[in-house]
Amino acid sequence: MCGITGGCWTPDGEPLVEPILKRMADVLVHRGPDDAGYYFSDQMTGGPQRSGGAALGFRRLSIIDLAGGHQPLSNEDGSVWIAFNGEVYNYRELKPELESLGHRFHTASDTECIVHAYEQWGCDCVQHLRGMFAFAIWDERARRLFLARDRMGQKPLVYRLAGGRLVFASELKSLLQIPGAPREVDPQAVADFVTFQYVPHPRTMLRGYHKLPPAHWAEFNAATGDLTVRQYWQAPYARPHSAAIDPAPANQADVSNPGAALRSTLTEAVRLRMRSDVPFGAFLSGGVDSTIITGLMQQQSDQKVKTFSIGFSVKQFDERTYAREAAAKLGTEHHEFVVDPSAIEMLPKLTWHYDEPFADSSAIPTMYLSQLTRQHVTVALTGDGGDELFAGYDRYRAVDLASKIDRLPWLLRAPLTSSLWQRLPSAVTQKSKLRRIKRFLAAIGQSPERRYANWMSIFDDFRRPSLFSGDFAATLRGYDAASFLLDAYKNCSEADFVHRTTCVDVETYLPCDILTKVDIASMAFSLEARSPFMDHRVVELAARIPRTLKLQGRRGKQILIETFRDLLPESIQTRRKMGFGVPLDHWFRHELREMLTDTLLDSRTLGRGYFDPEAVRRLVNEHATSQWDHSSRLWLLLVFELWHRRFIDRGGALHE
Repeated sequence: MCGITGGCWTPDGEPLVEPILKRMADVLVHRGPDDAGYYFSDQMTGGPQRSGGAALGFRRLSIIDLAGGHQPLSNEDGSVWIAFNGEVYNYRELKPELESLGHRFHTASDTECIVHAYEQWGCDCVQHLRGMFAFAIWDERARRLFLARDRMGQKPLVYRLAGGRLVFASELKSLLQIPGAPREVDPQAVADFVTFQYVPHPRTMLRGYHKLPPAHWAEFNAATGDLTVRQYWQAPYARPHSAAIDPAPANQADVSNPGAALRSTLTEAVRLRMRSDVPFGAFLSGGVDSTIITGLMQQQSDQKVKTFSIGFSVKQFDERTYAREAAAKLGTEHHEFVVDPSAIEMLPKLTWHYDEPFADSSAIPTMYLSQLTRQHVTVALTGDGGDELFAGYDRYRAVDLASKIDRLPWLLRAPLTSSLWQRLPSAVTQKSKLRRIKRFLAAIGQSPERRYANWMSIFDDFRRPSLFSGDFAATLRGYDAASFLLDAYKNCSEADFVHRTTCVDVETYLPCDILTKVDIASMAFSLEARSPFMDHRVVELAARIPRTLKLQGRRGKQILIETFRDLLPESIQTRRKMGFGVPLDHWFRHELREMLTDTLLDSRTLGRGYFDPEAVRRLVNEHATSQWDHSSRLWLLLVFELWHRRFIDRGGALHE
């Protein structure tokens, strides 16, 4: 796992000089504290390039081939150079195939496999890679820079194209080290953020900077300045004909016996992710997914797997009891940590590492868990992705119920959409049963796609207009912030709407929220997080398993529970999903109330022009007086303000 950065330019573009490239790489030192390396194309050819050039920067976290994995790395004759972040888990299987085709290897690293795969198959090299990756390849002969990102979006890659030069990096802060780099906030990205709590690809919060989407590659021609971006893979859910991508997935598991196929495929995914030349362990929350991954690790290990969990002093957010029970059943060496309101001290680090506003509050415990885990191991396997692939979230039950209500005759459906329901008193807490029922019924009259978009929104279609100031709303010119999710629905044509919704989550919420959260939080402490559920063969299998085997009545992930029942304590098989949340509601009314009000009601905050000051004051007051639980909305506004102060007001200095 590493950090990469660099650029490519046309004859008229400005080259990246060595001091700037080193600054771009140094700011990624947390991703790669073990080594650094640089490549400049003009140094290899004796001077400036009339047909453009390239530079690659690299920071290394040593995992595989500790002695021989230095980067940037080249092929035999130095005509192809790579800077690579991630892991290719099938490199041992890929190497003999490439050797049989005439390629010679000089290291035992997975990085060199990518170089030779590119030589052999060009842009199609990504089809042969099984792993998580973001890499840049400079092809000296073709005068082209090739960028690629893994299928699920586990590894980040951002870029900017301007003035005949494309620059790229693992993190946005690296590109901001370039002198004169613009920092103009994109209004549509602000609207996206207050809707989803993240900025979805391909946007970033800054105008002109882009995320390369998952399962895409890009090619920049240094002679012409042309940039081509292509999607190379998609999970095999049913697709509209115009959106389908050939070829069909290779090595498909036989789904005539889905349980056996799942056991075999996920076990192999875990085995591949246990390949490491450094100590490894696992995140163990006590949920179904992390317990299964840990159990499969323990079955394939000759020593106790090190496991790590985190909890809270507020009981309803604390899962440590389940984690201990899972650790005892599986026989792991277990470690745990408790987060209290002093965890807010992590906010400056969170603001710095996430580069742009990111308001999933579970980033706080994820960072603390990563910090704890890194004290013992360098690699940790996780259970991320199980909920999206196997319908584990409670919201899928709501989607299923709403779909059934949609099919009712109007006379039976009309009473459920009556405004009378909204007048009933309910508890302040956002997750109270009556409040959830009221929110569910309020959306019944909407289209299924729009309804789900509003359920997934922090500020939904009804709250956003009152949040924005009049001047800021005018800059949006009617932009629909829900379009990212609605467009994903158009790209999936599954007949079953629940299955269609899991497809949408796999392509939106999973890469933009869950995987981003884990990558940034773990790499902040130089910890590599590996997710076996994100193996593309596991994803392809899950997409082809009928929804009825996943969500049955009120229980999700049924095929997972039935297939891996031997690894799961009885209490974990039957428990409700808790989620990796934090007690913001409690904190904002007590220990952190002063900090919240001092920040959000500050004249500088209220005067920025994005949000209506009265709307912000109303949210703070309603929460403080227990009229309403606005904790997630207040957290979002707090994160945005702290980001603005760090990256826009202060200009994002070189280090934390």
